Order: sequence, then C-alpha cells, then structure tokens
Amino acid sequence: MPKPAYLRIADELRRGIRDGSYPPGGRLPTIATLSTAHSVSEIVIRQAIAVLRGEGLVETRRGGGTVVRIRPPVRRVAMDRYRVETQPLTVPATSFTHDQRITWSDYRLDRVYRRVRADADLAALFELPPGTLLLRRRFVFYAKGEPQQISINYLPWDVVAETPVADPAREPWPGGTPAQLAYLGHPPTRVEEAVRARMPTPEESETLRMTGGVPVVTITRRMFSGDRVLEVCRDIIIPADRIVLDYSIDL
Repeated sequence: MPKPAYLRIADELRRGIRDGSYPPGGRLPTIATLSTAHSVSEIVIRQAIAVLRGEGLVETRRGGGTVVRIRPPVRRVAMDRYRVETQPLTVPATSFTHDQRITWSDYRLDRVYRRVRADADLAALFELPPGTLLLRRRFVFYAKGEPQQISINYLPWDVVAETPVADPAREPWPGGTPAQLAYLGHPPTRVEEAVRARMPTPEESETLRMTGGVPVVTITRRMFSGDRVLEVCRDIIIPADRIVLDYSIDL
C-alpha cells in the first residue's frame, strides 16, 4: 500500500534535517513553497510538519515559519559520577557541574523546601512507616542560565531538622547531597538508581523549556549510609535529548 503523501514528505524533510541540508536554527521552506514543490495541498504539508514537530525535530514560531530545532548539548552521565562529591574538593563542584563541565559561577539552583508525610511509595523506598515526616526539596538545576534538570528529593526530618541542610539559603552546597549527609555524620556508602522514560508533564516541559515530542528520562535514586536509606530522589527529571547514560560493569 503506498505511503500517504504527508509521510513521504515528512521522510524527505527529515532526511534533509539529518544530513544538514536544513541546519539547526535554519528555516524549512515555506508551506506554500513545499506545497508547490510536491504538488499537494497546504493541508498535506501541515500534516507533514506536524509529524516532524511531534518527533521534536522542528518548532513552529508565530511569524517565523518552521525552524529546525537546535540540538542541546548532550551530557554523559557515568556510574562513578558521585565520586566527585565524596572526594576532597579543591574547588566547589557537584556531580551536576561535573556532568555539565561548568564552573561554580555558571551553576544556579532554584529550590522550594517543605515538610511532608511519607506516602506508601516513599515509605517503601525509605523502608520506613507511612506517615514518617520528611523534608521535601524541589530543585531546578541551571547551567549557564539554561534549565537542565528537575530533582525532587526527600530526607528524613529527624536527620535534618534544625541543621543547615534544612536551610534553603545554604544552597547550592558544594558536594551536593553526599556532602550534606557526610556533614551530618552519615557519609553515603551506596547509591541505587532506577531509570525510566516517559513523556513530560506540561509543568515539566515549561520549566525545562522543552519542545513537543521529546520524552524525559526519570531516575529514582536511593542513597544509603550503611544499611539506612537517608535520601530518596523521586525523581531526577532530564530531557531525553540532553543525556547519555554510560554504564560499565566489572566482571
């Protein structure tokens, strides 16, 4: 069965984007031009562009036509990233600044703190009774002014109450959460992470300045000190087109 015209046109435009004929930041031909070139109606061209927009390859700007998305720099996240935060620091840094290869002055962190009770899922992750009091911290991480990551993490209130770790004015904290736990006398000894993918919520898309069609990678993290879970991230949220997860396994 022949492929519909809008899909054939989308295939051709996609090839042009991938081979550089339509470079990042450049405009596609106008709808009228494409309509004439392919001898189809403008409705068919709009359908083709909608396919590319849904794939996150282009964005349509009011009065500016259809523009090829500028691909954001990809950060590589390796298994040993937390060692940056558990070793003595000669200059302020965290695993995020290490991943982004930015200096401390290029780093910004928006934060909102509040106390909450553990729901059933959080209680299971912490291995604590439901209703346990926790400190909830919502962070938005910026590199050179651009939002790159959302992180929602939880700490047991009995560990952080009336300490500098519970004070949002102390953020960003060199060494991040591992350094904070070490400061409290509970240095991390193990990290567990579970990685998933999904489409972003409208709030996540707006916060991270994402275009349509791009999923997010979500990482649920548990940080242990000895046998006790002292931090849960539910979740770390990163646009999927900005990250590569590197894993190595010693056999």
